[in-house]
Amino acid sequence: MIGVREAKKILARNIRQLPDEMIPVSDALGRFISKEIFSPIDVPPFDNSAMDGFAFCHEPNKTNYRIAANIQAGDTATYSLKKGEAARIFTGAPIPKGADTVIQQELVTVINDIISFDKASVQVGDNIRLCGAQCKVGETIMKQGTCITPGVAALLSSIGLGHISVVRYPKVKVIITGNELVEPGVLLRHGEIYNSNRLSISAYLKLSGITDAQFVHVKDNYEELRSRVQEALKACDVLILSGGISSGEYDFVYRVLEEEGVQPLFYKVRQKPGKPLYAGKKDNTFIFALPGNPAAVIICFNQYVKPCLSFMAGNGKPFSYSVLLPLAHDWVKKTPLANILKAEVKNGEVTILSGQDSFNLQPFVSVNAFALLYEEDTKKNKGDLIEIYYW
Repeated sequence: MIGVREAKKILARNIRQLPDEMIPVSDALGRFISKEIFSPIDVPPFDNSAMDGFAFCHEPNKTNYRIAANIQAGDTATYSLKKGEAARIFTGAPIPKGADTVIQQELVTVINDIISFDKASVQVGDNIRLCGAQCKVGETIMKQGTCITPGVAALLSSIGLGHISVVRYPKVKVIITGNELVEPGVLLRHGEIYNSNRLSISAYLKLSGITDAQFVHVKDNYEELRSRVQEALKACDVLILSGGISSGEYDFVYRVLEEEGVQPLFYKVRQKPGKPLYAGKKDNTFIFALPGNPAAVIICFNQYVKPCLSFMAGNGKPFSYSVLLPLAHDWVKKTPLANILKAEVKNGEVTILSGQDSFNLQPFVSVNAFALLYEEDTKKNKGDLIEIYYW
């Protein structure tokens, strides 16, 4: 049995980034680019106006110009101004030849196609966006591993890219075990419970960008479980199992994985909840066997599965997403194990919620984070900084 820190270090040493794929930029939100991107064009591709106003060639003591042209954004004609001429111009429109300044329309008086203004209201070069001010052709605009946010998507579009090379998402298969589980909507019989793990894992995968995971429910039957594991190991990057990983008479997961040649990375972590967590690999497939208790499933996914999926999809720093925040109250840890606790962050402080049992999902109405207390932590006082992991 190992500690939380060591478990994460082992995972970090063993996970691998997946190959890349080309996808539309419109579908790339949250993805990580697989290679450096160089701008194929200057942006802006021409000098253009930053204001609705008038373009002209600035002369220090001249404050009257004759309007000789009208230039809208998107106008593809070429305009030239002579000395003493101005062009009515709109935001984003190309600057005409011979002009070096734009004065905003609110500072101008127009009478009979003549503009006039106070010479103190404008300086040479005002309100012009220069060609290449954002980026120049051939310039590196983003590095490998950049996450595509709405702003990055806009940047990619601004240089004319419709498709982008990103690290592909992992192919995931999920096996939920347990005789007692039935799907929501079915009338429960004595001894049965609803299968909440399927939905929580599915929801967490979707938060990680993975929308096409395949799920199967397997009874506590050795032969059926082994058959399903054999199928999954041939067809996925990540296999997630839920339940059946403890040491009970009907817990077959560890035995099946061992017999299928899965190399254990670790089995059992000194933590609560989720002590019987298992991680392993076979060839290029990563395997996580999570406990069956529903809150433990969610917490183990947050701490171990989520960062590994993120790294495989291109995130270079998957285990560095915690923050330190002050505790809103005193807290005494009751076990020598590390505790991963349901918590609520509010007004910059952390409240550890009641209902920490691994079966209890009720606190998740308020949970927006998880608090991690390590084995050596015994008591935390109000105001002490503790490690927080958001969803």
